[in-house]
Amino acid sequence: MLRLGGTASPDHIEAFEALVIIFRKRGIDMDWVLYSDYDPMVAAFVSGEIDMAWNGPLSYVKIRRLIDEPCRVIAMRNVDVDYVTHFITHDDSPIQSVADLRGKRFAFGDRGSVQAGLLPYHFLKESGIDPSSDLAGFTFYDERPGGSTSDEDDVVERVAYGEYDAGAVSGQTLKALEKRTDTPETRGLRVLWSSPPYSHCCFTLRSDVDPALTQQIESAFLSADSGDPDGRALLAAEGCDAIVVGRLDGWDLIEKAAEREGLI
Repeated sequence: MLRLGGTASPDHIEAFEALVIIFRKRGIDMDWVLYSDYDPMVAAFVSGEIDMAWNGPLSYVKIRRLIDEPCRVIAMRNVDVDYVTHFITHDDSPIQSVADLRGKRFAFGDRGSVQAGLLPYHFLKESGIDPSSDLAGFTFYDERPGGSTSDEDDVVERVAYGEYDAGAVSGQTLKALEKRTDTPETRGLRVLWSSPPYSHCCFTLRSDVDPALTQQIESAFLSADSGDPDGRALLAAEGCDAIVVGRLDGWDLIEKAAEREGLI
């Protein structure tokens, strides 16, 4: 039996229940287990307790550094391909480039967020700006009182209302803002810098899974379709339009940043 692991969340439960049905329709017997956090799931994958993991970007990077044989990125959500981080500011701000952020106030997302915490901090350092000494002030979401439910929404609101001069959000967040034109914080912002694309969440499969079964698993993922009730349930739970073939590119950037900040 194929064993899938993920972190405990209502969305993952809904997604995994739909996946079990989709896989069984294709003759794949699968069960799943939930973990309290990504690190226990990483340990379970490395030890062989589970065959497949629904990874966040940092947990995948940890796995590929810990496991003896290369694992396979078997599938991804379409929204996790070519992920980007944006630095945003006000329309009327004098900030025109990353260099202009020197001496300004900067809002990061959650400290544990790859796209709005780790990577933007890394990108600033790569550009020659050390946040701890070169910015007038900066905070991560978990350091700010009374924030919005979403860390990136909080960044948008605080930049929009002038509490911070600039901030970091993902491309996915900005796309979502396009649908929220009725709220003040969605207006009057512009992108001053965009990162190179990178990969985000992924389904990861152990290399010792039989090659024939591996092909079946990939086909099962790719068969998810919104026209089918089970496929529609999976895509809705995962917040995407399609499951696509896994990408091998875009991970080195995350690994470099995580290594530099002592996270791996």
